[in-house]
Amino acid sequence: MDAGLDEAAGKRARGLDRAFEILDFLRQKRQALKPNEIAAQIGAPRSSVYELVNLLLRNGILEFTGGEGRVYLGRKLYFLGAAYENHFDFTRECEAALERLADETRETAQFCMLDGNKYTVVRMREGARPFRISTDIGQSVPIPWTASGRLLVAHMTNEEILAFIPQQDFQLPSGEWLDPAAFLTEVRDTERDGHFTFNSIVDSFTHCFAVPVMGDAGHAAATLCLVAPRDDGLANRDRYLDCLKDAARRLSHAPLQSRRA
Repeated sequence: MDAGLDEAAGKRARGLDRAFEILDFLRQKRQALKPNEIAAQIGAPRSSVYELVNLLLRNGILEFTGGEGRVYLGRKLYFLGAAYENHFDFTRECEAALERLADETRETAQFCMLDGNKYTVVRMREGARPFRISTDIGQSVPIPWTASGRLLVAHMTNEEILAFIPQQDFQLPSGEWLDPAAFLTEVRDTERDGHFTFNSIVDSFTHCFAVPVMGDAGHAAATLCLVAPRDDGLANRDRYLDCLKDAARRLSHAPLQSRRA
């Protein structure tokens, strides 16, 4: 009897894992897909994916969109996210910090975190400039491509970092490869300095700044960033770093419940 219950519980747990995998996959793809396309791309049995997709559709977690049976994230997820934000003060503090940074510097301000072994922008406030500098919120980006990435892994040993970051993520958008040893040196320099700045690897016209937002464990739980036109960023480097570090200190000393948000 106990063995049967354990088997049923294990099956439910595997089903939940697969459901979250489907949701996360659609989030990363950012497009509606047919269930058989999802199954093929995540390497799951089609029968299981169809069953879970139907369950998620019935509960409003997924919705049909785009025709031909394609599905995408449902509006119920928005309401769940809104309830989460309403419960925690940290999101409001974060928005206020980004607004101050954008006002003080006129540059695009971002709040960034790790999403698994990738980097993602969680919140953003665009600067007061005639041209737009921004990143898609929630898009997963290889850690070595980013200024923040060096701060977010600085608490790890070199061996842990190389095991954590997929080898292919050291290939840059240009097709060139970043030497992992050079990356590790930058991580250690960043750990010592408490910030990292560089000319963006992703484009040829911006300069990026990142400072840590410290968590309860004593290392960077997130980062605050500025993305500026390259010439302006270099000319205002010290002032921008001072603004970032002041904002990060305020967030790092937010109440414990808020930081856990």
